Amino acid sequence: MSFPYLTVLVLLPAAGAVAVAALPRVRRQVHETLGLVVALATLGFTIAMAVQMRPQDPGYQFVSHHVWASSIGVSWYVGVDGISVFLVLLAGVLFPLALAGARSRTDARSFVAWMLLLESACIGSFVSLDLVLFFLFFELTLVPAYFIISGWGFERRAYAAVKFFVYTFLGSAFLLVGIVVVAFLHQSQTGVLTFALPALEHTRFSSTTGILLFLAFTAAFAVKAPLFPLHTWSPDAYAEAPAAGSVIIAAVLAKLGTYGLIRFDLNLFPHASRTLAPLLLTLAVIGVLYGALVACAQSDLKRLVAYSSLAQVGFIALGTFALSTEGLVGGVLLMVNHGLVTAGFFLLIGWIYERRKSWQLSELGGLQSPAPLMAAAFTVIMLASIGLPGLNGFVSEFLVLAGTFLTHRWWAVVATAGVVGAALYLLWAYQQAFHGPPRPSVATTADLSWAERVVIAPLIVLVVLLGVYPQPVINRITPAVDRLVAHVEQPAPAAQPAVATTQGTGR
Repeated sequence: MSFPYLTVLVLLPAAGAVAVAALPRVRRQVHETLGLVVALATLGFTIAMAVQMRPQDPGYQFVSHHVWASSIGVSWYVGVDGISVFLVLLAGVLFPLALAGARSRTDARSFVAWMLLLESACIGSFVSLDLVLFFLFFELTLVPAYFIISGWGFERRAYAAVKFFVYTFLGSAFLLVGIVVVAFLHQSQTGVLTFALPALEHTRFSSTTGILLFLAFTAAFAVKAPLFPLHTWSPDAYAEAPAAGSVIIAAVLAKLGTYGLIRFDLNLFPHASRTLAPLLLTLAVIGVLYGALVACAQSDLKRLVAYSSLAQVGFIALGTFALSTEGLVGGVLLMVNHGLVTAGFFLLIGWIYERRKSWQLSELGGLQSPAPLMAAAFTVIMLASIGLPGLNGFVSEFLVLAGTFLTHRWWAVVATAGVVGAALYLLWAYQQAFHGPPRPSVATTADLSWAERVVIAPLIVLVVLLGVYPQPVINRITPAVDRLVAHVEQPAPAAQPAVATTQGTGR
């Protein structure tokens, strides 16, 4: 029996959260150190798992399957493939960096406990192959994220936390209904009640039923991502959350939405995915252009990055619903690359706020002179987000646009305007914050400390490494994507009438 990596990855941070919460109120360093140790141990297990993966195997690996309640078909069913493994790695990398680089201002014990619980829920969502299990983890992410925003955020944190919770919770209601309907339709066709994704992939739906169920699932994922026009919670949540919260919500939690589109929409509803691809591509392109346009008008650095993220989510959706191997590989890779870049942005913005007590561009002129290392790190992250060749953003955006051009040419042509827009607003923001003569109040701003350099260095290294040599990652993503594209391209079978449960356990 192989080592249960995925079960450990889910339970270890959850156990760490309980341990931190159970500690008495001692010095804050004790809680922070314990939380960081747990997050680093989780990272160690994610790396060990990724090293042992078979790169050419398109199926699920490290599978653990244990029945919880056979009467209702619910089980602990977890596994990863080339699509999900890098999102698990992304979570494993970013949580310890967020805990080390963006510490809480007050009540470290509660903050660290909520962060570890959020890590457990995020990883659980990425590895779940049972739809009920996925839904439980997907919903569980709301609780720690809500308390992190409302407890340690800024002036409008209560409003932002409630808006985030209500939006995502309402979207999830559609997902729950969709999951139940899919399972019972599968039971009517096979006589077996199950929520296991590999079994439900073979459920047949009429054209109308498939489209309605696709929309129910997509409602939840589009809110979480967020995808235009269901994005309005994100600028408030990203801006009002504490730095660590912004890092995780934008870089990891939001990926649950785009991951859900790939893992569940395309697997369960291939015919509906093909039918509604033009609609999703249109929304994706609108999101790319709208995000870039609104970002150009921002004087708030945090909100600028929030709208930049909306544009990047549009590119991910574009690659997903291009329904080509190149587009989907680019979409998965962009999820990872955007997570790294966004984490770098919000960490640096958090450090700027600690020094200047503001992230308004009008109050930050001339930072480059007193803080050259901070300016250099910001430059690398900014150029990666723009898509400069040699950095990680270029490879993924190129694959997305190339893959979309193969199947939906005009959507790809229009979306390229978003690349130009990113250069405009990011270069303008960098110029406003870092260039020019330093203001009198800025001249004494401290540069990055050694601890901050240690935190930002892994992100810089990954940004450069994935830009210069992304092939090992692409090679591991491609087999799973090829399998998924072949599944989506299969002709839609006709729905069959129900069969009696006495006919056996089904196919």
